Amino acid sequence: MKEIVKLQKAGVPKGICSICSANSFVLEAALEHGLETGGYVLIEATCNQVNQFGGYTGMKPADFQKFVLDLADRIGFPRERLVLGGDHLGPNPWKNEAAESAMAKSTELIREYVLAGFSKLHIDCSMALGDDATNHGALDPRTIAERTAKLCQVAEEAYHELARSNPEAAPPVYVIGTEVPIPGGMQEEEDTLQVTRPEDLRETVRLSKDAFLRRNLHDAWERVVAVVVQPGVEFGSSTICEYDREKAAALTAALAELPTLVFEGHSTDYQTRDALKRLVEDGVAILKVGPALTFALREGLLALSFIEKELLGNDSEAKLSNLMERLDEAMLSNPAHWKNYYQGTEAEVALARKYSFSDRCRYYWTVSEVREAVETLIKNLSARPIPLALISQYLPVQYRRIRAGMLANRPEALIKDKIKEVLKDYEFAVNP
Repeated sequence: MKEIVKLQKAGVPKGICSICSANSFVLEAALEHGLETGGYVLIEATCNQVNQFGGYTGMKPADFQKFVLDLADRIGFPRERLVLGGDHLGPNPWKNEAAESAMAKSTELIREYVLAGFSKLHIDCSMALGDDATNHGALDPRTIAERTAKLCQVAEEAYHELARSNPEAAPPVYVIGTEVPIPGGMQEEEDTLQVTRPEDLRETVRLSKDAFLRRNLHDAWERVVAVVVQPGVEFGSSTICEYDREKAAALTAALAELPTLVFEGHSTDYQTRDALKRLVEDGVAILKVGPALTFALREGLLALSFIEKELLGNDSEAKLSNLMERLDEAMLSNPAHWKNYYQGTEAEVALARKYSFSDRCRYYWTVSEVREAVETLIKNLSARPIPLALISQYLPVQYRRIRAGMLANRPEALIKDKIKEVLKDYEFAVNP
């Protein structure tokens, strides 16, 4: 991460893609892609996904670390080229609790991340807590900075504890700041976004540095490599806010005042490869992506389910996966992950559940009935090679790759290649 900062400051538009997902198909595709390109792979978990209580994945930090390392070992990806990161580490999961309680839980959260070997830590204390005073809903920036430094101090103490048993453990690097939308994406459609103002960037850095140094975190401050900003990229259920270099010009120009920092951009999903490249050229060197990867996964799985129906729909003895139906049933039986994100008529909401850019269906692939449907789908399509004509119809890019001898005609390979289409756009952007 520090090498990326050095290259950026030397005028080399180098960056890294941050994979924000706990889906095994996505992570396998990312690790395979890393093997194919020879690069590092950065995989991050959020505080809502993975925490000391299990998060919505049911995994604690050590569980997630083992999950990713087991995948890497199975694929043959070198552990030394794998970076684990924690995203939005702070009190967001407990923001409705009193500050004392929420921050105590945040302390344990970041401690467990560090002890599990996560070495890139985004500390986010930007949200008002249950008993905080606010100014029109906004928390005092000094409070944010002080809480950020407090959690950094905990992380440093945990690192020294880790280093005693593992002297080769790398000291963590830190990311500060936050983007405008809440973790997980926009809940309402927006035509434009407010690009981070240069004066707000300067204030975040100044207050954070002061808070770090007051706690004698001089060495840790030297390992702060990035600030999260909003360069004007985001997506909603049916909209994408495209990167506009001119609108972000004042913000990106201000980066020249920060000789040891780059920008981290969240929600860069669905940007074109040229827009991603412009972001990196403008100093947004860490590009986070998550929903676009599971969106591609969903595209691949649903394409295969259409193929399954064409192949086996008239076979009375065949047991079809009925994947689309099982997925929608799971979403309807537990709407907590999507109900605040989709608005409109019943038909519009039904369409969004399946096809929205927000891709809230990503939370349902681990539901037992959905997981079983995916397994049935793969089993049904693994009995014999899928007819190329059907692959051409539903997965035309993969059809051409099969014809060129670059891809195996197997359902798992087809699914992961769909995900790699997205990863290739990021690879184009981050490696000049």
